[in-house]
Amino acid sequence: MAVFFLFFFRIFIEDFAIFFLWVYNLIMQDTTIVTSSPVGQHLEKIADSAQVSYLMFNKKKINLVAKMTIGRSSDCSIVVDNKLASRVHATIQRIKDVFFIKDENSTNGTFINGRRIPNDKYVKLNPGDKITIGSVNLVLS
Repeated sequence: MAVFFLFFFRIFIEDFAIFFLWVYNLIMQDTTIVTSSPVGQHLEKIADSAQVSYLMFNKKKINLVAKMTIGRSSDCSIVVDNKLASRVHATIQRIKDVFFIKDENSTNGTFINGRRIPNDKYVKLNPGDKITIGSVNLVLS
C-alpha cells in the first residue's frame, strides 16, 4: 500500500511542478530584465505621463519602437552619416510607455537639448527634446 501511495504522490508532485512552471512563464511573459532590475525600477519611478512617439530626422518621421540604435553602422536602426558619430553611438529604449536614451560610450558624446548625457546611463526623453549626435539633430515628438 505504501509503494502504491508513493507512486501516485510522485506523479502528483511532477504534475504540480509542470503546472507551476507553466503559470510562472505565463505571468513573467511581459516582464523584461530591464523592468525587473533595480535600474529599471528606478527608471519606472521617475517616468511621468508625457509620451514620445516618433523622431524627426532629415525631415522624415521615424516611429519609435521598443529598442533602437543610432550610429554610423548600417546595422543601426537609425543610420547617421556623420564622421563625428560612433558606429553604435546611442540606444533609445522603451520602458513601459516611456522612452530613454543611453550613450553607448561614444567618442564625441550624445547631447539632449545641448547638454551632454553621461556615458552608459539612461536619460528620460520628453516631447520636444533635441538629440544631437555629431552635427546631426533628431527631434522628439
